[in-house]
Amino acid sequence: MEVKKFLSSSGIEILVGMDDSSNDWLTFKESHPRDLWFHVHGFPGSHVVLRCGELETPADKESVKEAAQLAVYFSKMRNAGKAAVHYCLVRDVQKPKRAKPGSVVIKRAKKMVVNPRLPEE
Repeated sequence: MEVKKFLSSSGIEILVGMDDSSNDWLTFKESHPRDLWFHVHGFPGSHVVLRCGELETPADKESVKEAAQLAVYFSKMRNAGKAAVHYCLVRDVQKPKRAKPGSVVIKRAKKMVVNPRLPEE
């Protein structure tokens, strides 16, 4: 499984699946139910997980934005400027029966529009 790892500006781990099988593994095997899950709306791209599920406080707004920016960066919308990203708790992401790898259905999602961006090294 190829998964890229990043840290948000506040130190929260962000994981990015790099293909359909790693997206499935990341979303359904590696993530905590209260982690936040991100994906660009309506276009192929990586599943991104903000590892905040075991924290005692919710993720800060900047970390949420940075995870959304990574979702755009690792999608077909990278060169389009701004793109809409849906995000929700991992527990609200489901895989339909007999669906191909990487395919999901989400519920109770929020949406934000961000530019593609890698965190500063």
